[in-house]
Formats: sequence, C-alpha cells, structure tokens
Amino acid sequence: MLSSGGGSGSCSKDMAVELGDEPHVLVVDDSLIDRKLVERLFKNSACKVTTAENALRAVEYLRLGNDTLEGTESSILKEVPVIIMSSENIPTRISQCLEEGAKMFMLKPLKRSDVKQLKWHLMKCRN
Repeated sequence: MLSSGGGSGSCSKDMAVELGDEPHVLVVDDSLIDRKLVERLFKNSACKVTTAENALRAVEYLRLGNDTLEGTESSILKEVPVIIMSSENIPTRISQCLEEGAKMFMLKPLKRSDVKQLKWHLMKCRN
C-alpha cells in the first residue's frame, strides 16, 4: 500500500481516522505474513492498526458504525486516504495510482523510516 517519494496530495480535516493521538491505519494485503509485518511496524510507531485480507473486507470495516452510509457511501469513502504499498516498482503504475487519488505510494519491503513518514503525513492531515 505505500513510495518514499510520491504524491502528498491535499489533506482534509477528517482524512486521518484517529483514536486519541494515534492515527488509525487500515492495512489491506492478501499476504498474512506481510499484514503481520506491517501491523507490527505501525504498532511500534504508536499507530492503531486494523488489518484486512482484501478490498471487500476493508470496505466492510469502513462501513462499520455507519448506518446512514447508503446514498452517501461514495462521498464518505472519498475522505479515506489511500496509501498504496506494493513491491512493484514500475513508474507508470506508481504515477497511475497517484493520479487516481492515492495519497502516497510506498515500496515493499516497508522500512521503519517509511512508517514514520506516513505517520507524519497522517498527523499533518489532522490540522
């Protein structure tokens, strides 16, 4: 889901789903091992983490607690910042993801410095 460079995009007040002072990150990856590794990196960086094995499950998590989602679904989901993390280092694919609305693109394997950069970006979005 995440490029050490890449599009910073604009931030809206509601972009960072938060719990207290911790950003809340939803990690979606089809690999259990990758999900666990990324989850640990984020937790070690003081982030609350929810994991999902696919996009369908991620959308289900985003819908939890939103009983009024019908009719406003697309506008609510547009407020969720999307960070792409992939092992595919293909410039055209990275550009496409950023052009289509991803806020960042980060390359696997994820490093602690990548997580710190992402956390800084999410915290900046709160202001």
